[in-house]
Amino acid sequence: MENNLHKMTEERNQLYMDVRAGKIPKRVPINLNMDGAAALEYAGYDLKTQQYDIKYLIDAMEKAAQDFESDNLGVTAVRFAHFYKILGAKHFVMGTDGFLQHPEIAAMEPKEYDVLIAEPYQFLWDSVIPRLYTELDKPWPLSSAALAKGFHTFYSTMGQIGASKNELCLKYGKSNLGGAFAQTDAPFDFIADLLRSFTGMMMDIRRVPDKVEAACEAILPLMIKTGAKGTPKKAGGCMIPLHMAPYMKEKDFERFYWPTFKKLVEELVKTNTNVSIFLEHDFTRFLDYIRELPAGCQLMAEFGDPKVFKEKLGDKFILTGFYPLAMLKTGTLNEIQDKAKEIIDILAPGGRYIFSLDKSILRVSDVEIDKYQALLRFVKEYAVY
Repeated sequence: MENNLHKMTEERNQLYMDVRAGKIPKRVPINLNMDGAAALEYAGYDLKTQQYDIKYLIDAMEKAAQDFESDNLGVTAVRFAHFYKILGAKHFVMGTDGFLQHPEIAAMEPKEYDVLIAEPYQFLWDSVIPRLYTELDKPWPLSSAALAKGFHTFYSTMGQIGASKNELCLKYGKSNLGGAFAQTDAPFDFIADLLRSFTGMMMDIRRVPDKVEAACEAILPLMIKTGAKGTPKKAGGCMIPLHMAPYMKEKDFERFYWPTFKKLVEELVKTNTNVSIFLEHDFTRFLDYIRELPAGCQLMAEFGDPKVFKEKLGDKFILTGFYPLAMLKTGTLNEIQDKAKEIIDILAPGGRYIFSLDKSILRVSDVEIDKYQALLRFVKEYAVY
């Protein structure tokens, strides 16, 4: 039995390797899209209390591996309640229902752009981080104790998750391809998300445009370092979720967003990092720009016409996403299957396609679970080359 499961892992790894190599696999690989919070709820756990102990998340990952017919493990865990609690985080806070949310905050004043540009690492360490984490803003030795706890908690948590993921992949025959995983940001998004806020950044590109440009260039090396997880065999992966671009005018995107984002992707590819980009909202306006990125990147689209994406990008990039999560709440089984056929028939020909939803399931109530399970089973039978 164990040998059969290991063989299944190897077969599923081969599906992804073929897609990455531009070869047509035996069938379309199927990704599960589930946030750690949704997995915990699906496993019957209370976010307000049991989210603080990593053993419950690992148990929820195993429950998902058992119950969902996917080729990957598919439970994404990047936000940890116990970590944010220890450090007194302001930028990720727990709501009354236990879900961790990212409020609109600004940890930098417009007058501080010059300091950020001159010494980005020192400014982030000395000024921004204590503003985001209240425990690090306390007098020594309390701040040092909190920092030590924070580092220990982070690496202990990630170590447990990494080891458990590989064990679960082998136990249930899931793909364990990928190696080291990282997440980084487009420099413009990093400044908007954590330093200036959405509204603050949109004012800054009008009031201090030159400083915004310079700040993106100053932050770029840190974003490259954060995301570079490649190996000589190109096993490491990096996710880049793109936030602000769809809400910008094209001339602003071209000036402020695109130059440093393009450099970021190019430099990550040079380190043998597999780059996966989440095109949040609708990137149709920017497909000609995306075309300029290095070949082989994976593009997950939330909205847009699959035919247009396939025509403009399908020969150069791996495409995934597009399947509307909302259908798993409102559609009938026939409608759900018909939509899957439609998307697969457009995107699967020629390879370079991985089936997935257009976004992750954040809460278990976002979908009807039995419909999602039925969808995954249907795709496995239908999407065969």
